[in-house]
Amino acid sequence: MKSAKAKQAPNVTGKKLGRVLLVEDDPVLAMMLEDAFLQAGASEVVICATMQATVKALDDARPDAIVLDVHLADRNDGWAIAEVVTMLGPTPPRIAFSTGSPQDIPPAIAEMGPIFEKPYDPQALVAELSAGRKRGLFSRFLG
Repeated sequence: MKSAKAKQAPNVTGKKLGRVLLVEDDPVLAMMLEDAFLQAGASEVVICATMQATVKALDDARPDAIVLDVHLADRNDGWAIAEVVTMLGPTPPRIAFSTGSPQDIPPAIAEMGPIFEKPYDPQALVAELSAGRKRGLFSRFLG
C-alpha cells in the first residue's frame, strides 16, 4: 500500500476529492491515476494492489472516493469491495470501476458507479468522480 499527499493543488473539476482509495494492480495505470487525482486536488491518494491491502486501507481511514480494478492479481472479484463500502455510513464514498471486462461486474454492483473500460483516459475518470454525481438505488435521495 502506497500513500501520497497533495501539495494544495487547485481543484478545477468541481467537488472536493479528499482521500482517494485507488485499488489497482497495474503500477503504470496506478501512477497515472495518482498523478491525475493529486493534480485535481485530492488531499491523499492511497494505492492498493491487492484485496488484503484494500481492506487494511479501509480499516485505516474512510475514503471519499474509490477506484476499483475489477480483476486484481490476488482476486477476480475486486468489485466486491463496492458492497463493503456501502456499509461505511449514511454517505458512502463515490465509486468508479476500472476494468477490461465490464461484463464481469454483476448488474446490481455496476449501478453503484461509472465503469471505465481499459484503456481509458485517467482525466475522464477523475472528472467523473470530481463531479460528485452518485449512482444507484439511493442516488436520488442522497444527492
